[in-house]
Amino acid sequence: MLPLSRQNEYRRRYAALTPGWQPSGEVYERLVRESLWPGARWLDLGGGRGGLVELLHGNAALTAALDPDWPSLREHRVPALPRTCGLADALPFPAGCFDVVTASWLLEHLTAPEIVFAEVNRVLRSPDPRAGKPGGRFVFLTPNAGHPLIVANRVSQLAPRLQRRLVPRLYARSEADTFPVRYKANTPHQLLALGRRAGFAVALRCIGDPTYTAFNDALFRVSALLERAIPAQRKIHIVGLAIKQ
Repeated sequence: MLPLSRQNEYRRRYAALTPGWQPSGEVYERLVRESLWPGARWLDLGGGRGGLVELLHGNAALTAALDPDWPSLREHRVPALPRTCGLADALPFPAGCFDVVTASWLLEHLTAPEIVFAEVNRVLRSPDPRAGKPGGRFVFLTPNAGHPLIVANRVSQLAPRLQRRLVPRLYARSEADTFPVRYKANTPHQLLALGRRAGFAVALRCIGDPTYTAFNDALFRVSALLERAIPAQRKIHIVGLAIKQ
């Protein structure tokens, strides 16, 4: 089992060995922080019981959460937060009502990502060139389907019972929080194409992280060495910023 505290310790060790490297979660958090301001209207998609909104909801005038799982929303760790039970492919909000939309660990579960990207674009504010205001921002964090571990995870879907048992045991995650994955919006090529068709300008950053196989010190050292051989476009996580045009 790989508890998060142990994984984060290996991340600190890897950061010390790799100048300039940051975990994808920190890169994502920084992008979200930079996108918010005191008057911002922020929608977080698929956040379940909390996540980054727990830390940053005070940085915006309005923060709302949407998730298809009502039990998770009912247990949200910011109980005063406006919450809506629904799906990202049919957002129950009027056009242009948000400045920022975020999604971490959501895109890999989508069955129709082109619809979701169009819906996110619809609810974001439009650019106002006369006022010098750009369009709203969609910030996301998702696995890269080209990484060897994700490829292995996709293969394990052929044996779903094994997958349901393996993920909680390896990563100390509740089986109830392990949802089906589709990986239809999980390569740089897919994301750039989806963003372009929906009316976004998209910038992506692929970020490596060898700690997912660092179950002990020896495996950490091996994983850190193997990380160097993985091509930049196949690093395990993708952080994206899509700006409405």
